[in-house]
Amino acid sequence: MVEFMPLPEKIGFLFPGQGAQYVGMGADLYARYSSASRIFDDADRILGYALSRICFEGPEEKLTQTLYAQPAIYVTSMAVLEVLREFFPTLKPAFAAGLSLGEFSALAAAGTFDFQHGLELVRKRAEAMEFAAGRTAGTMASVIGLSQDACESIVREAGCELANLNAPDQFVFSGATEAVERACQYAEAKGAKRAIRLKVGGAFHSSLMREAKDSLEKALSEVPLTSPAVCFVPNVTAEPVSQAEEIKKLLALQLTRPVQWIRTMSAAKVSGTDFFLEIGPGKVLKGLAKRCEPSLRVEPCGSCDDIFKLQTLFVSP
Repeated sequence: MVEFMPLPEKIGFLFPGQGAQYVGMGADLYARYSSASRIFDDADRILGYALSRICFEGPEEKLTQTLYAQPAIYVTSMAVLEVLREFFPTLKPAFAAGLSLGEFSALAAAGTFDFQHGLELVRKRAEAMEFAAGRTAGTMASVIGLSQDACESIVREAGCELANLNAPDQFVFSGATEAVERACQYAEAKGAKRAIRLKVGGAFHSSLMREAKDSLEKALSEVPLTSPAVCFVPNVTAEPVSQAEEIKKLLALQLTRPVQWIRTMSAAKVSGTDFFLEIGPGKVLKGLAKRCEPSLRVEPCGSCDDIFKLQTLFVSP
């Protein structure tokens, strides 16, 4: 029997996107908690292949592929959430957001669709993005140490696009491979601390994903969505949205539009929520939050150890 521990009155959920995956994620939760093993087992059944084995054992090259990385991160995030709810029965967020793929996890947590519908959408999203990437030679690159204005100037000159506005000093270029490589050279010439290509399968969050956007739009039209039960802030607008049809539109549009994470963190602060759980693999969102809004506190929750740490933070007097 898990002992109840009190939590802050207002708490927010943040969910990671592609790139947060690592071999072994979720394995400790699967071994220890039936609530987590049930999520992974259901995912294997729904997908028709052993996603759990790819999460737990790899190989890394396979887990990194868009086709597997996106469902793997979604499923692991949902498994973590189930265990958190077991530890903290009254856990209800006041705010929810996710980085790119993480929006689907956020919406599942907010009750907009159930686990299975979310997983089926994520699978179709991953398939559509991988197919679109295979038709164009595109890539992405992370740039640290330049301002947004400088990066916007660079992409105009290089012929690519700004895909992620992650922090005031961290941005991501996306587009045709040659254009992104030019943009990296321009960024280094302007004094960027780092400009490196990312290990991704295509030019995500750019116009080269238009075909994937259309495919996801069709998939979303066939799935019932309800209004989220919490304040949900999407990547495209970084403004709260509650209408199901508008959410569908923004989820599809996100594939060709930049991720407005800086503004999303501003919206988180404005919401009056200052304590957040980063639910899923990795700890990237904690670092981005600190650089965007230093007053926000984010605790990573992706493993048994992380959840045990939460228990020590919220012990009854």
